[in-house]
Amino acid sequence: MIPDEIEEEETRIAKRFGVFGATLITFFLAEMGDKTQAATAAMAVHYATPLTVVIGTTLGMLIADVPAVFAGDKFASKIPMKLVHTIAAAIFALLGVATLLGAGSGVGFQG
Repeated sequence: MIPDEIEEEETRIAKRFGVFGATLITFFLAEMGDKTQAATAAMAVHYATPLTVVIGTTLGMLIADVPAVFAGDKFASKIPMKLVHTIAAAIFALLGVATLLGAGSGVGFQG
């Protein structure tokens, strides 16, 4: 597995703008065209105050993401990344096998 190139770019951005600025910039770039932004656009069209909808959804995402970024920044050097990658790969493999075996079909998910 080859690491993403964006990690080097994020490092350069973090050195220039700090952790919060790097989070804000990479969050915006990563989420462009995501279903969250599509939902935000739909809500902005539906409600009479689109600016309030955009501000609210942006703040909600930042409130959810910023603490994780700061915690990740603090603990990243103490966590063995090889172990994290191994655990993540195992979880994805288990979820894939469970999906192939029909897990979730009892609650309405169809494959």
